[in-house]
Amino acid sequence: MAVERTLILLKPDALQRGLCGEVLSRLEKRGLQIAGLKMIQLDKAKCDEHYAHLVSKPFYPKLAAFMTSAPVVALVAEGVDAVNVLRAMCGPTNARTALPGTIRGDYSLSTQYNIIHASDSLETAHKEVARFFKKEELHAWKRAMDAFTAADDEKK
Repeated sequence: MAVERTLILLKPDALQRGLCGEVLSRLEKRGLQIAGLKMIQLDKAKCDEHYAHLVSKPFYPKLAAFMTSAPVVALVAEGVDAVNVLRAMCGPTNARTALPGTIRGDYSLSTQYNIIHASDSLETAHKEVARFFKKEELHAWKRAMDAFTAADDEKK
């Protein structure tokens, strides 16, 4: 399995409800490493670009109003199979079908107020990371614990 990078947006409801730290903690506890992190205010143009596949949908105006209503926390997480790991952690977009133990199952209030956006494929992740982060805003670094974990795995 290859190390991947994926985009995460902690949506305005995560910020408004004080859940950013909780979600970040869950990502780190799962073994994902933060390669980039910032708070940004989405404008309509960036929102339209990010959600281009939804712009023609009848619900999009409410989604755009929500996503531009307060800042979002944008981050890039890195890890082995990061896209799939994160998608599993998030649970389905529809909060009513998200299982307890997933981020959306534990914290979402509705399909729109579902706390988190995560890239849905590696191809999408590459595009989304580039949309929100400049290369110089991303950092490659090694956790000291990774060396210990790798050494333990080699002994087995």
